[in-house]
Amino acid sequence: AVTFSKAQVIPSFQLGIKGGINFSKLSSSGSTFDASNRAGYLGGLWARVGALGFNFQPELYVTGKNVEVSDNGNTFRAKFTSLDVPLLVGGKVGAFGFGARFYTGPLVSFKLSDSQSLGSALGSATSFKFKNQNYAWILGAGVDIRNISLDLRYEAGLSKQTFGSTETKVNLFNLSLAVPLLKL
Repeated sequence: AVTFSKAQVIPSFQLGIKGGINFSKLSSSGSTFDASNRAGYLGGLWARVGALGFNFQPELYVTGKNVEVSDNGNTFRAKFTSLDVPLLVGGKVGAFGFGARFYTGPLVSFKLSDSQSLGSALGSATSFKFKNQNYAWILGAGVDIRNISLDLRYEAGLSKQTFGSTETKVNLFNLSLAVPLLKL
């Protein structure tokens, strides 16, 4: 069997839009509550500068994050909207309009808004305090098929959040679709 592999040698630049869904999960090690996966969204812009098989990919997008926590039979839900700024580095291989990418890097998240609903028995004594600025580390992979990119990534929360008297971290899985609007 003959296979083709081509590293991105010539410098290139792309700018595009992306949108997708995320599934957030609170890390619950050592805590007394159950945290369920909840779906959210993301949408925004990305850029990619590449050469010699490596690339730098800064992004700017709005993310809706949802968390659900059960504690002693009571359910608590919180929704957060944030402006997320990942700064990713990675590599790409491929040929004939098909390519595979891998990447990693830090993410800073700025809270835009939050809303919370408490289970009836929890009252206002317990709340989820999502900080105004949060940090995460991203690991991901993607495939490019002509002018469409599909990415799957894991966002490991680095900032501790407070739920009542328990500290936790928000972790996300993102699945997104991206389309370049400009290619140079």
